[in-house]
Amino acid sequence: MIKRNIPNAITLGNLFCGCLAIVKCFEGDLVWAAYLVGIAAVLDFFDGFAARILKVTSPIGKDLDSLADMVTFGVVPGVMMFKLFKITIPIQNWEGCVGCEMPGHYLTPSVLESYLPYLALLIPIFSAIRLAKFNNDTRQTESFIGLPTPANAILICSLPLIIYFSSGIDGSIYPTRASMIINQYGFLTSLTLITSLLLIAPIPLFALKFKNFKWRGNEIRFVFLIWSLLSLVFLQFIGIPFIIISYILFSLINNLFLKKEKNA
Repeated sequence: MIKRNIPNAITLGNLFCGCLAIVKCFEGDLVWAAYLVGIAAVLDFFDGFAARILKVTSPIGKDLDSLADMVTFGVVPGVMMFKLFKITIPIQNWEGCVGCEMPGHYLTPSVLESYLPYLALLIPIFSAIRLAKFNNDTRQTESFIGLPTPANAILICSLPLIIYFSSGIDGSIYPTRASMIINQYGFLTSLTLITSLLLIAPIPLFALKFKNFKWRGNEIRFVFLIWSLLSLVFLQFIGIPFIIISYILFSLINNLFLKKEKNA
């Protein structure tokens, strides 16, 4: 009985982190919310890994996994994007001098700007569609079709980390190029729409599921993991968006090789 519930306990840890992340978002602590999503992503990997190692699967475990993913990797990134919009619009509507004593003032948000943050709610909606399709699509047992919700959540939750660790830590009040790009509601709008569509796009993507740790048959996974590690080492949190983009590109290249092998 204990052995059977170990993967479920790990899944519930994922859900707990997601609930805490929502609380942190409401408190305005987006950095800690991002950390919690990162912890949840690790737990999400290990619950499936534990189930395969222990050879225990159940319909309840499958449902728990999807419900936990919906909260942590669907609702949390939606709430985080909503908060980012709420932070960004006043920044863009500030008329003043950054780093000087000249007086400034905020412009009143337009009607469009007032309602723009609600666009972020597309993320949980499309995440729900993505998870429902995954649960009922037999083609996604060994791979994915569309961007997985954990990858999408990690991409979105990397934004506050990039802003925090690329500006202000050394005492400077001047934003970096990365944070200036993120603090544009045009960028946030584009990212919201693109990632929402990628969640349900009919694009086959490889899964990081190792049946064994031999090189043969896992080449794409090992190369991607090495690339991801190097990106994090050299680019730190800015490397996370590059990793997600690389994941899609690696998958497209892998699909071409598989198609050639099939036609050979």
